[in-house]
Amino acid sequence: MLQTTDVDAIRTACHGDPFAVLGLHEDEDGSWSLRAFLPGAAQVAVLDAATGGTCGNLVRRHDDGFFEATLPVTGRFAYRLHVRWADGSQAIIDDPYRFPPVLGDLDVWLLGEGSHLRPFEVLGATQRVMEGVAGTSFAVWAPNASRVSVVGDFNFWNGRRHPMRLRRECGVWEIFLPGVGAGARYKYEIRSSGGHVLPQKADPYALQSELRPATASVVARLPSVAAPSPARRKANALDAPMSIYEVHLGSWRRVAEEGDRWLAWDEFADTLVPYARDMGFTHIELLPISEHPFDGSWGYQPVGLYSPTSRFGDARGFRRFVDRCHAEGLGVLLDWVPAHFPTDAHGLANFDGTQLYEYADPREGFHNDWNTLIYNVGRTEVRNFLVGNALFWLERYNVDGLRVDAVASMLYRDYSRNAGEWVPNVHGGRENLEAIAFLKRVNEVIGNERAQAVTLAEESTAFPAVSRPTYAGGLGFHYKWNMGWMHDTLQYMERDPIHRKHHHGEMTFGLVYAFNENFVLPLSHDEVVHGKGSLFGKMPGDRWQKFANLRAYYGFMFGHPGKKLLFMGCEFAQEREWNHDQSLDWHLLADPQHEGVQRLLRDLNHLYVATPALYQRDFEPGGFEWISHDDAERSVLSFIRHGAEERSLIVVVCNFTPTVHGGYRLGVPRAGEYRERLNTDSAHYGGSDVGTPLGAATAQDVAWHGKPYSVLLTLPPLATVILEWTA
Repeated sequence: MLQTTDVDAIRTACHGDPFAVLGLHEDEDGSWSLRAFLPGAAQVAVLDAATGGTCGNLVRRHDDGFFEATLPVTGRFAYRLHVRWADGSQAIIDDPYRFPPVLGDLDVWLLGEGSHLRPFEVLGATQRVMEGVAGTSFAVWAPNASRVSVVGDFNFWNGRRHPMRLRRECGVWEIFLPGVGAGARYKYEIRSSGGHVLPQKADPYALQSELRPATASVVARLPSVAAPSPARRKANALDAPMSIYEVHLGSWRRVAEEGDRWLAWDEFADTLVPYARDMGFTHIELLPISEHPFDGSWGYQPVGLYSPTSRFGDARGFRRFVDRCHAEGLGVLLDWVPAHFPTDAHGLANFDGTQLYEYADPREGFHNDWNTLIYNVGRTEVRNFLVGNALFWLERYNVDGLRVDAVASMLYRDYSRNAGEWVPNVHGGRENLEAIAFLKRVNEVIGNERAQAVTLAEESTAFPAVSRPTYAGGLGFHYKWNMGWMHDTLQYMERDPIHRKHHHGEMTFGLVYAFNENFVLPLSHDEVVHGKGSLFGKMPGDRWQKFANLRAYYGFMFGHPGKKLLFMGCEFAQEREWNHDQSLDWHLLADPQHEGVQRLLRDLNHLYVATPALYQRDFEPGGFEWISHDDAERSVLSFIRHGAEERSLIVVVCNFTPTVHGGYRLGVPRAGEYRERLNTDSAHYGGSDVGTPLGAATAQDVAWHGKPYSVLLTLPPLATVILEWTA
């Protein structure tokens, strides 16, 4: 007969090892006793699962629903429970406490070591069949908890009903619940080591979540592994064209006639994908789609890292969206947030009653800028959680790459902190050695396990070798956002043209360091929010000049070394600042000027993709050559882009004043014809249609700008002209 203390511990949900009590156990005298805790049950009979015959009846030990009996059996066997409930209803159920451990010995070892590459395959909610019974296993890391129960629709959200087994070797609590299937809502009820029951927690490894403001996790099937694709690897290579359309799904387009609702994944596949393809972009980058409770965070404060947000439908819809993108030749990049997480009670904060995922010291673990918590990536299990998440998106949803958010905040312990508000590293320095090791680890694992994928760092400091291999001392990213280029060139473009000659270096300085990293030129969402206005709004002058300035700037960007990124709405010169709660102003395309900018972006993208000189040698000094960087008086810049083949040569000329320069002599490296491929001042784009007669110029045997030949051009006002050499 079981001790009363054990009975009381079970019925009050205080027992730390419920599997030692519940289920079938051999007694000291060799007999076998079965115990079950079934609140609300009136009678319980034990059935042989194989024959359906009755093996005995359990006796109520406590009115709360604790039953026990010695059975006439000689060992373990598969049994079921025939329960008559207090309301008169009946059910035959499989007892969760009859089943063996969920985690295998190797999984336990790897989880404890923090080296499990794919922890999402064994942690979280996993639909499976155990001993011929279908159900869902639940496993959650909470090493400092005194008790963990899974609660949900299937047990009245009652933490007493399904307390879990602790695998002490790795700190994971687990249980298999027969009959629980896809769509079931659940959370974890956790009792701290001090006996305090915490707010119910969402599953860190949940594959699906409820739509906010609800916060439960949802049982869903793990997507299958997407087969590696040589085509995607080629499309993501450093010498391939990359023009990224950055999108916030919740505000790209809404259905106004249906309450301004969001589109669903399949609707995005039918609208966003063909739009981006027609516009000539090579990749779509999505602001974070991991589940997040607050719309205003734009996804940058996620709670469910493994759960595609339910805002746009179920997780399977996202996989279909990615497949459609690939079918149309588009890559998919995700913004990924391993730097911090929100303090929401149902999330990772104080997960098992301790600072499990975050640093305990707020000088390390609290982010003052965002009021968020910082992952303790020095802890192997936390690092494993994040590295596994990166692989999860790349392998299971087949995304092409991850743009890693807020890398600068991870690299430095004193990031956005005053003196005395941060903890130096073991050497007394400001570098976050644990975060540096983590970022290297992520990139190495991705390189080994998903070689077709790429990573991009949003990193705003001069930290060295961000996009260099780890074996060469770098962080291992494929690309780094060029925040300096963005800041300097936008600052220049905001100036009145009459003053630009005094700030010529703002457009040329980026070439001093352009080949130190594999740069992406980002005109991102961050430049059109928080009072910064739109890109169009930043441009000086009257309305015509604003459009002309923006067109010239886009031309300069596409001629400049580096991959391209443009936030949605900028491709048609949205006039107002971006608002995450509103659709883009698509009605502006009825205005020929806005339509002209959109047409320009389309042509720039298609020209870029079709012209190897504009992308093949983005990261080699030999792919770029100045013609004139010092014509500050006229605010004119000119340079050459070289492709891998000798015949691949493009000349780019930018005039950042509203003055037409007729008879402008430009030095060129070769004899032959220089034919205009694109002129941002074309009437086709809303310009004044000024340009070199016949759209071409033949090189003259007149040395100029240090080149052996030269051509005479008519430079249009506030415009960029792209010329292609032919022999």
